[in-house]
Amino acid sequence: MEKVEGENETYITQFILLGFGIHAELQPLLFLLFLVIYLVTMAGNILIIALVVTDLHLHTPMYFFLGNLSCLETSFTSTILPRVLASLLTGDRNISVTGCITQFYFLGLFLGVECYLLALMSYDRYLAICKPLHYTGLMNIRICLQLAAVSWMSGFMIITIVTCLMSQLHFCGPNEINHFLCDFTPVIKLSCSDTSLITLVTFIFSSIYTLPLFLLTLASYICIISTILRIPSTTKRRKAFSTCSSHLIVVTIYYGTLIIVYMLPDTDTLRDLNKVFSLFYTVLTPLVNPLIYSLRNKEVKVALRKVISKYMALIEIEK
Repeated sequence: MEKVEGENETYITQFILLGFGIHAELQPLLFLLFLVIYLVTMAGNILIIALVVTDLHLHTPMYFFLGNLSCLETSFTSTILPRVLASLLTGDRNISVTGCITQFYFLGLFLGVECYLLALMSYDRYLAICKPLHYTGLMNIRICLQLAAVSWMSGFMIITIVTCLMSQLHFCGPNEINHFLCDFTPVIKLSCSDTSLITLVTFIFSSIYTLPLFLLTLASYICIISTILRIPSTTKRRKAFSTCSSHLIVVTIYYGTLIIVYMLPDTDTLRDLNKVFSLFYTVLTPLVNPLIYSLRNKEVKVALRKVISKYMALIEIEK
């Protein structure tokens, strides 16, 4: 364990990410599982981005935000899984304090921006279903670009402040993080500095940033479901619900696991359960997003068929 001397204390410079605490013989199997998940996640989200960019029928606010979400998911996954894969392959679980804080920075950024994008997508569906006559005026491409820019800039600003405070902390030992990533609570618990300020600032930012976005998402879907239930025609009701069902599934998985992870008490008995649920919002959500949106979304399926048809036509021409 590397250490540096302070004035009166010895500070550690490396953490050990304990990961999943599995037996060595199971690590190759887990490596293959996470490798497949990573490759499928990247391929699926990059495919969604390509479809949104190339297909003119997908140049709408909903798919603009979906493209942003897929771009974010590729970055989110690449922040976590390559490190996990390297650890499983080499057995090296060490990570520098600077590397850990850097990983926390990007995790916090992508988590915050994802909450914002999911709220924007919910609001977009609310306008489309509950305020259809005003939709084009309230949600055009210029407004979409502005909202997306605000989501990224606000995420950058908040996580930069929290990370700057974290970088001022000192760590004297122990240096073991019982997790597979550098999350806020496990890292803060290892600090020998006063953490009251960073804890307070993080709580305030969560209250004024994440909580309103969650409430906006929840309120949008309450209004959407209420409006759909008032539609007299079963066919129209089903069609209206199909436009938002994919997003509703994604929101439920994401916020459901996020709430469980950060609401569960931090005890030894629940720590492994916490890691399992952390896998859901960090690994499972980016994996299933492209599958849900492609399998349950008519426009995406049509765009995908066009791409496949063009590809098959090119193969026939080459023959």
